Amino acid sequence: MTDKINKDKITHIVSAPGKVLLAGGYIVLDPNYTGLVFGLSARIHVVAQDVVSSSSSASSSEILVDSPQFDIDSWSYTYESIPENGGIKVTQVSSPTNKNHFVETTLNYVLSYITQHHPNVSIKPSRFSIVADNDYYSSTTPTTSSSSRFKPLGQTISKANKTGLGSSAALVTSLTGAILTHYLPSSLFSLSNPYSRLALHNLAQAVHCAAQGKIGSGFDVASAVYGSCIYRRFSPSILKAIPQPGTPGFAKAVEETIHGEWDHKTEKDKTAIPEGYAIRMVDVTGGTQTVSMVKSVNAWREANKEESDELFGELQGCVEGLAAALKEGEEGGIKKAMKPVREIMKKIGDLSGTPIEPESQTKMLDALEGVEGVVGSVVPGAGGYDAAAILVRDEQDKGTIKRVEKFLEGWSEKKGVKAKLLDVLGETEGVRVEDLKTFRW
Repeated sequence: MTDKINKDKITHIVSAPGKVLLAGGYIVLDPNYTGLVFGLSARIHVVAQDVVSSSSSASSSEILVDSPQFDIDSWSYTYESIPENGGIKVTQVSSPTNKNHFVETTLNYVLSYITQHHPNVSIKPSRFSIVADNDYYSSTTPTTSSSSRFKPLGQTISKANKTGLGSSAALVTSLTGAILTHYLPSSLFSLSNPYSRLALHNLAQAVHCAAQGKIGSGFDVASAVYGSCIYRRFSPSILKAIPQPGTPGFAKAVEETIHGEWDHKTEKDKTAIPEGYAIRMVDVTGGTQTVSMVKSVNAWREANKEESDELFGELQGCVEGLAAALKEGEEGGIKKAMKPVREIMKKIGDLSGTPIEPESQTKMLDALEGVEGVVGSVVPGAGGYDAAAILVRDEQDKGTIKRVEKFLEGWSEKKGVKAKLLDVLGETEGVRVEDLKTFRW
């Protein structure tokens, strides 16, 4: 798969992590509450190349973006400058029926931001290749027998079953970071600079919301940029002033928004994974339709304000309590702090008629918590059938992981499902530039 990337032409690789929202599902949508989110070792990488390969279909006036793990894996764009502070508008010229809205929106926003904020910087033809660690896609997605870190998936992106690790946020963040790092000198943009990282955060949030067609809470983008943190969302009104790409004033509005006042909050110093423990993910099936679940919970909340406020307040206490317990690192305290997260989330699901913790998940996690070395479990984020999270004693030589894998193998056979321990681990680091000399393909 990686033979499609010309390693001699690589200028840099930017990667961003997936996420797991351990506590704060649904309440993180409300700026009155927070969520406890951890980054994951599974990353999406964007490989930037200085010169478009002569063997590609791209001409000297195009930007090529490809994702070689998938079928129909490349998108070629021409770009033009729009008058009246309209910025840069890209137009897809290859496979026009095969759209990637996240890629196209990222290019429109980031290139427009660059030319507006740094008018002396010119946009030149380039190539950006997107490769994702294997754990982003479920075991139900066909793959080859390749042992590669980035297995070819044998189908289009739209048909791949995701595990719910935040692929779209990691994609937008890593692609945004790669474009900024590629076109701007380090004196103007560097991920080691807090000001640059804040600009990346704000820009990636704007891109992700525009690409989704809605303004989400942003915890997934915040984690992709900063890694593990306690996150309070930004006010949706911040993004309301940005018009459609390709219209006069678009680039100016993007620049003013990115460098305007944002009211989100990320607290990294309150999060930690205690020494001797690890956050692991258990993939069960092909993912969850988060949007419909959020709508169901919101409708219940509107009709049951007093009851929902009480439960949301209790869940906020769980966010703070679990974060504190993980920082202290005492197993009994962590176990005690994890238990009510599941209980409250399941209660919200039952009251709203939403499968936040489906019965099949409840039975599996209850049994899994009885395996020696498993401290606790949660159905993270919005819940449903995305990968579940467990905290385990990180002592593989003493058999914790082997016991978990053996349990899941037996559970899968008994229940006729595919439950699998993913390789991904919880980690604290956010977006980064990879070392080309040591990068593992």
